[in-house]
Amino acid sequence: MLPKTMQDAINEQIQKEYHSSYLYLAMAAYCEASNLPGSAIWMRVQSREELTHAMKLFEHMVDRGGRVTLQAIPQPAAEYKSALDVFEKVLAHEQLVTASIHKLYALAVKENDYPGQIMLQWFVTEQVEEEKNAGQVVEQLKAVGESKTSLMLLDRHLGKRGGE
Repeated sequence: MLPKTMQDAINEQIQKEYHSSYLYLAMAAYCEASNLPGSAIWMRVQSREELTHAMKLFEHMVDRGGRVTLQAIPQPAAEYKSALDVFEKVLAHEQLVTASIHKLYALAVKENDYPGQIMLQWFVTEQVEEEKNAGQVVEQLKAVGESKTSLMLLDRHLGKRGGE
């Protein structure tokens, strides 16, 4: 049986994953409005990944007899200063998610929740990739600087992420 403390914490993480999806969808809308279609594709792919993460947690709860209770999702920002600002916020957000996953994993250890630890190990590994990907785009955007031509080339490259 799933400990109540884990059930509550996983419900919170499900909300965070749905919030992440919603945030990236709002960022996709900003990118579309800013004539950055490749970045918008990158964000839509990211949004779908976050939904997958939420469902992985959801299924874990159901499989273990827990009760999923969905929580409200905060409204994300709609405006950003630039593509660099967007991706810096992506990186900062992924760092917050990483901290949340680590906290959840630590709780699973404390509760001797071995199935939870195994499931959460996937998330720990996934967050390394998430931070790496966002960090690489931030560094690329910094290297591009004010060059609109380079930004358009990078945007085109980012659009290849989803194969869309």
